[in-house]
Amino acid sequence: MIKKRLHIRKLLILNILALSMFLLKTGIKAQQLPIYSQYMLNGFLLNPAIAGHEGYTGINITGREQWLGLKDAPSTYALSAQTRLLKNSFISRSASIKRRRRIMSRSGRVGMGIYVFSDWNGAFNRTGAQYTYSYHLTFRKSQLSFGASITGYQFRIDDEKIRLYTDDAFYYSMDKSAMIPDANFGVYYSDRNLYAGFSALQLFENTLKLTDQDGADFKMVRHYFAMAGYRFMINDNVYIEPSFLLKTTENFVSQLDFNGKVYIREDYWAGLSYRTGGSYSLSEESIGGGGSSVIIMGGARFDKFYFGYAFDYNLSAISKYSIGSHELMLGMKFGDNARRYRWLNRY
Repeated sequence: MIKKRLHIRKLLILNILALSMFLLKTGIKAQQLPIYSQYMLNGFLLNPAIAGHEGYTGINITGREQWLGLKDAPSTYALSAQTRLLKNSFISRSASIKRRRRIMSRSGRVGMGIYVFSDWNGAFNRTGAQYTYSYHLTFRKSQLSFGASITGYQFRIDDEKIRLYTDDAFYYSMDKSAMIPDANFGVYYSDRNLYAGFSALQLFENTLKLTDQDGADFKMVRHYFAMAGYRFMINDNVYIEPSFLLKTTENFVSQLDFNGKVYIREDYWAGLSYRTGGSYSLSEESIGGGGSSVIIMGGARFDKFYFGYAFDYNLSAISKYSIGSHELMLGMKFGDNARRYRWLNRY
């Protein structure tokens, strides 16, 4: 009887950890990484090969509050910075293409980036840091990039947010924090109008172990991201950019984003996205709408500064309890992108 009670308590704690840490955040079975809606503006968050691919030095801050209206709902805060190591570079006085000074510049092939985030999910927090090295091969009218990252995560349980109806020795014997090292890899292609990339995150699939007892651990699942987009020029000032992002795991759990954005002089943009529900079958929840969401986004650029906002409206049952999710992005780009593509004829 005592062994049975201990087994039930152990399963209860493990279920709380597993559900809260891995499932509640995104609605995807086994999805363990932060979710973003404005990744089109900062693809470096999903693919290390993008670090420095534009030639700019970029800094981005992202804040996401998910499922507003629910107590202790998930939230994510991220800071990223990336740059291209150049032999002879020129820092422009403006990010505007028309006001850039044409000056001789030779590009380097190495990019670097850092990315830190804190992901809160009820009583559970994951704080991570990533260092990235990228290498860019430029061709006559295109660029092929490769990137690799080393990462480290700390998982932590906030005791003040845990409520147990009875004292449980198993829970109190657990470690309340753990460190996990890992690595990411990505490849990215871009030309004048097309971009496409593939990345694999959490390559090592390490184990999060909070206690010495058998079975009380969690495996970090490898994630794959495939993205692509194309710019259709309407005129000199307006273009439309459809794109998609496919997310899947080692367990073949998939989620798909369909995006459409309109840009005006690259100074203003607005977009609409449809995100399917995570499932072992893309059509299982996507066609019925269960677990999926619609995302409205917009933003503006003022010289070197970028501002973006996205609102996620869930089509699942949680919409009865939450007004939606909000995401704010602030970015800065410094330098001149004369090195971005050879066909700009700015050498």
